[in-house]
Amino acid sequence: MNAIYKSEAGGEKILARYREALRAWPIPFDELRVPTREGETFVVASGPMDAPPLVLLHGSSANASAWRGDIASWARDFRVYAVDLVGEPGLSAPSRPRLDSEEVALWLDDVLAGLGLTRAAMLGMSLGGWTALDYALRRPGRIDRLVLLCPGGIGPQRFGYLLKLLPLRLFGRRGLRRTASIVTGLRSEQVAPILDDVVLIATHFRPRMERLPVFTDDQLRGLAMPVLVIVGGLDVMFDSAEIARRAREFVPHATVRLLPEVGHAIFGQTAAVGEFLETAVADGVQDEVR
Repeated sequence: MNAIYKSEAGGEKILARYREALRAWPIPFDELRVPTREGETFVVASGPMDAPPLVLLHGSSANASAWRGDIASWARDFRVYAVDLVGEPGLSAPSRPRLDSEEVALWLDDVLAGLGLTRAAMLGMSLGGWTALDYALRRPGRIDRLVLLCPGGIGPQRFGYLLKLLPLRLFGRRGLRRTASIVTGLRSEQVAPILDDVVLIATHFRPRMERLPVFTDDQLRGLAMPVLVIVGGLDVMFDSAEIARRAREFVPHATVRLLPEVGHAIFGQTAAVGEFLETAVADGVQDEVR
């Protein structure tokens, strides 16, 4: 397999689960394989061919199956391209472009070119949110609207929670499942299949461990497109209050939603995201606390 997995057998288990998710994709889709300078990139394309494009970038230790609960809604009005980030447990190449350089943006240049896109709306979650934000800052003329769910790059990462979770390793798979619940903020009785995926990937995958670069105030001020930022108040991985504060203060055309009882994994925002994508505000800041 390769170095991003702890073993070849473990990597095959993850990819087998992913292929099952693709077979159960709720709407018709095309599997696209785009050549890039970082290696082949896998994309799941859904929705009308002539609809406006929407590019989805999932988070760390995930793949395009993260969007299976939202895709049917967004694909009614958009041609949606769910991209497997390179170096993550999907069907894209295992390469990991440096985050402290233009390498990630150059990779996305190749992806968009391979999809035939000159401009698009972009939605990213966590690491995917950092990736989308980095691209919007480096290629502002290519992004129409930007949606960031629990994004990296605006507020600091938190690592203290890792020490608190160490004792759970003593409880084997049960402890790993409890860890996944704490990190995501999801309760197992509500989202058992999602937690099953998280546990499987955590068991067999080696995630990126470097800190995500944080963008400066001046960089955030340079975002000219409408931006929707949604964060969870109980996020243990990022300082969501600081993300919300900086987005309100420095992003010129931002809609900020702070969800006090939500953790790092943000679900159930399909309608809010769809409304924003359809009616993206031209200017001003709108804050909602729910």
